[in-house]
Amino acid sequence: MSASYQTWLKQKLAKLQAIDCYSAGVTPEGLAEQLGVDLSKIVKLNFNENLFVDRARQTALMKELAEEIDLRMYPEDEEAKLRDKLTDYIGVPADYLAISNAGDELIDRIVRLFIEKGEAAVSFEPTFAIPRLCVKRQEGAYVSVPLKGDFQLDVEGMLKAFSDKTRLLYLCSPNNPTSNQMNPDDVEKLVKAFPGIVILDEAYGEFADYSFVPRIREFPNMVILRTFSKAFGLAMLRLGYAVANPELAKVIREKAPLPYPVSGFTIRMGIKMLENMEIMRNAVSALVAERGKFIKALNQIEGVQAFPSQADFILINTKKPAEEVYTALLKRGIMLKKWGKLLQYDNCFRVTVGLPEMNAKLIEALKQIQSD
Repeated sequence: MSASYQTWLKQKLAKLQAIDCYSAGVTPEGLAEQLGVDLSKIVKLNFNENLFVDRARQTALMKELAEEIDLRMYPEDEEAKLRDKLTDYIGVPADYLAISNAGDELIDRIVRLFIEKGEAAVSFEPTFAIPRLCVKRQEGAYVSVPLKGDFQLDVEGMLKAFSDKTRLLYLCSPNNPTSNQMNPDDVEKLVKAFPGIVILDEAYGEFADYSFVPRIREFPNMVILRTFSKAFGLAMLRLGYAVANPELAKVIREKAPLPYPVSGFTIRMGIKMLENMEIMRNAVSALVAERGKFIKALNQIEGVQAFPSQADFILINTKKPAEEVYTALLKRGIMLKKWGKLLQYDNCFRVTVGLPEMNAKLIEALKQIQSD
């Protein structure tokens, strides 16, 4: 190996290592081993997973699917079949749709298509981290404008952040981690004022009050992201889709990095769930009902503030330092997403709306921690 090659490789690896990456942090298995307890004792409320989906029904559908498909074959027309089914669900034509490995892969695909080195994306903060990581990998600039104190958009601040190099606007609504939907008038104003591509991330849309999907024809530069990971409970399979005008959807659909980017089994499971919509609808209804009870119970704890939610998770702020609360919860086998400082709030956590028995364990633990 030549010296010049070794130098190049060392520099290249150093550059790649400097790129920020998503980290899931501690795992349930790791925490169970650390505490010396059975995995079933861990209360996992940190990943926004929908445990209200009927697992027995899902398992039955998977077994049914296993008998129907031939794993030796390529998924040549599976995406088209899913787009047809989605047409019945969301009420837009199939040519408005593009299928992907969940929303994260769609964000990465869109950024690769529309952001080049030296160009920029604008968003707000705090919000989902993946767009920033994707833009940075493209060697683009990522400009974020703080939300207002009520977690709503600073429209004037965002308009001022646009420049002649801004190609992409990312809006998450309901927003992760604040859990609120953005004022639709504010969203509309930004989309109409922005000359580039707008990603409106509606991953939690089924839990919320409104969606822009029925209005997609009004906004030719908008790409709405949806997922099967949340409301449909297919997080392990990684399935998502984009809704956009046909010209834009065609580019997103056909310019994927590789052929057959989504497994046929995953797509067919999405179809099965769409053919059995009561599974999702029952789960969403149960989760939303529990969410209201959970928020009320959290707000009754001295030193805890829980904010209104339009998602399958809740943002809370504690009086005690976030690190102290987080450590105390881990010792009890309870996992939350620690956020810490968030705008004017110092000790924030993102909390999945779990099953009632899981939420009860967190409530009892927080009462003990806050009173110590």
